[in-house]
Amino acid sequence: MRGRQARSVLPITALPIIILGMIILSAADLSQSFGADDIFSGISLQLKRKERVGLVGPNGSGKTTLLLILAGLHDPTNGIVDRAVDLSLGYLQQEAALTFAGQDNTVYEEMLTVFDDLQSVEAEMRRLEGVMSGGEITEGGLAEYGRLQDQYELNGGYQYQHDIKRVLLGLGFPQDEWETPLTHLSGGQKTRLLLGRLLLEKPDLLILDEPTNHLDVAAIEWLEQTLRRWEGALIIVSHDRYFLDRIVNRVWEMRKEGLKSYRGNYTAYVRQRQADWEREMALFQSGKARLADELAFVRKHIAGGKTDIAKGKLKRLTRDIMLMEQVGVMGMQGKSWMHVGERVRPLSANEAARRIRNLKPPTNQPPRLNIRLEAAERSGRIVLRTGELTIGYPGAPLFTTDKIRLERLDCAALIGPNGSGKTTFLRTLLGELATLNGWIKFGDSVIPGYFAQGHEQLTLDRRVVDELIAHRPTMPQGEARNYLAQYLFLGDDVFKKVGALSGGERGRLALALLALDGANFLLLDEPTNHLDIPSQEVLQAVLERFEGTILLVSHDRYLVDRLATQIWELRDDYLHIFEGSYSDYLIARAADEDAVEQPPSPEEMDWVDDLVSPPMSQQAQWKMAELEAQLAEYEALHDQIWGEIAAASDEAQLAVLRDELKVVTAELTRLNAAWEALA
Repeated sequence: MRGRQARSVLPITALPIIILGMIILSAADLSQSFGADDIFSGISLQLKRKERVGLVGPNGSGKTTLLLILAGLHDPTNGIVDRAVDLSLGYLQQEAALTFAGQDNTVYEEMLTVFDDLQSVEAEMRRLEGVMSGGEITEGGLAEYGRLQDQYELNGGYQYQHDIKRVLLGLGFPQDEWETPLTHLSGGQKTRLLLGRLLLEKPDLLILDEPTNHLDVAAIEWLEQTLRRWEGALIIVSHDRYFLDRIVNRVWEMRKEGLKSYRGNYTAYVRQRQADWEREMALFQSGKARLADELAFVRKHIAGGKTDIAKGKLKRLTRDIMLMEQVGVMGMQGKSWMHVGERVRPLSANEAARRIRNLKPPTNQPPRLNIRLEAAERSGRIVLRTGELTIGYPGAPLFTTDKIRLERLDCAALIGPNGSGKTTFLRTLLGELATLNGWIKFGDSVIPGYFAQGHEQLTLDRRVVDELIAHRPTMPQGEARNYLAQYLFLGDDVFKKVGALSGGERGRLALALLALDGANFLLLDEPTNHLDIPSQEVLQAVLERFEGTILLVSHDRYLVDRLATQIWELRDDYLHIFEGSYSDYLIARAADEDAVEQPPSPEEMDWVDDLVSPPMSQQAQWKMAELEAQLAEYEALHDQIWGEIAAASDEAQLAVLRDELKVVTAELTRLNAAWEALA
C-alpha cells in the first residue's frame, strides 16, 4: 500500500544508490493529523538494505503511527512512501492479542505454518519414497525426487524444526507449553509468539514496536543475539536503551520539525546529538549577537542623522529577525529573507531590540523533567552492614546471603528473575518486613529514601497537589504547583486524582516526593518503568550526579551499566555479589559459562567477543566523532546535489552535477569504510 500519490521519491538514475547500498524503503514529506491535531509533519527518510534503525522520540511524538505508515497499514495525511519491488515486510505491534483470534492452532502448529511450502515438498518426497520402495519409480520420478531433495535442503528443510525449537525456547516457551492452544495464551504470550513467527519468516524488513515488552532478561539477551545476526533490515522502537545500543547502527530521532538521522548505536547517537545541540546553540548565540550589532549600527546612524542608511539596514534587519523567529537558526541555513515575503513593514528600533531579546534558543527536545536529588547531609562511610541473612516469609524463604557491606557513593544493582525476591529484600532492609535470620544495620547519619515499583506510597483518592502537600504540609499551594511543574504536571494536571494517573505520571509524582526527602541512601525499585527515553536520560543524569549511595532494582540495563559499582545477582536462591560494573559482570559470566558448557558455536563466539572486547580508547572515540561529522556533512551534500539534479533541465548543468555526485559518492564510500572499520 502506498500513500495517496504513487511516484518515486528519487526518479533519477540509481547509480549512487547501488554504490552506497540499495534503498529498500523511502518516504518524503510525511505528515499525519487527527482532526485539528498535527501528530508530526515534514518527515523524510531512507532505509538501506541491512540497516538496523532505532526510532526514538518522546511519548506522543507519533512513533507507532509512523511505523504503521511505513508498514503500509495506515495512509499518511500527506506525503509519499515507496518500497522496493517484492520487499517482504514483517511488523510486530506492541500488543498482538487479536493476531491469532479464531485460530485453532497450538503454539507449535502456529510456528509450523511458516514452513507450509517446505512441508508440501516434504510430503511429496515421502510419496515418491513410497513409490520407490514399491519398485515402481521411473527415471523421471527419480529426477523429480532429486530436484525436490535439492530444493528441500536449499530452503532449510533439514533445519526448520530445529529453528522452531530454538526460537520457542529462546522466547520463553518451554516444551511443555508447545501444545497449548492459541486461545489459551495471554496477550503477552501472543505477542512473544508473533515475534517468534516473524523471526522464522525472515522478511527483508522487520519492524518491531517495543519487542522487549513481555520478555524477561534471558529472552531479551537471546533476542539481542538473534537480531545482531539478522540478515535483513530492522526498524525498532524501544525504551530499552541497552537493547538499542547492542543492535542498531543508525538512530532516527523524531522531532517537531521532522526526523533527524544519526549514524551508530544509541550511545553514538547521544554523543552526536549533544554535539548538534552545542553547534546549534553556538550558531544561535552568534546569530543573535550579529542582529544586536546590526541594531547598534542602525541606532548609531539614526543618532548621526543618516536616516536613509539606517532605514535600509533596519528593513533588512527586520527580515532577518522574522526569519529567525519563523524557522530558527538551523532553518535559516540556505534560506533568504524572501521566505518571509517581499512586503515587510520595518520594525522600529525599540521593537527590533525587544524581538531580538525574546528570540528563543533552539530546543529540539520536548518538555523535560527537572529533577534534583540532593542529600540533606552526608552519611558515614559505612552505609549498610548485615549478617548472614535469610530473606522471605515465614514458611516460605526466598534466598540467603553472606554478610553485606555497602559504603558511601557505592551503587549496587540488584538483578534477578521476576519473583526471586528483589522487592521483598528492599522492604526487609527498610524494616517493613522482618528477616527470617540475621541482622541489618544502617551506618551513621543514613537517611533512606524509597521508590516503590508499584507506587504503594501514593494515596489514590487524593489530588496530585494534595498528595504533595500531605508529604510537605508547610508548602503553600502556589509553591506546590510550581514544584510539580518541574515534573511536567502543568495547569489542571495538578488537580487530577492520583488514581487516574498513568503509570508514567505516577512514577513522576513518586520521584517528586522522593526528591523532597533529602535522602542520602536511595532504594529504587524500577524507577524508569513507564518513563520515555528523554525522561530516562534525565533521571540517569540526576543519579550519576547524586552524592549519596544507591541500591537499584531495575530491568533498565543501560541505567545499570552507567551507575552500578557492584552487581548483586539473585540466582539459585542465593545473593551473589560481584564487585565491578555491569559490563565487567557480563564478561565474567560469559567466561564462567564458557568454562562449564560445550564449546560455543561460531555465532555464539561472535556475541561473546562483542562482550569481552575492550572499550574504545579516547583517541578512537575522537576519531569516530570526526568521521561521523564528516559523514553527516557529505550525506547532506549528497542529498543537496540530488535535489539540484531533480530540478535541473540543462544538459550541461546535469553533466556538472553528475560529476560532482561521483566525487561526493566516492568520498562517502571511503568514509563509510573507515567508520565501519573503526566501529
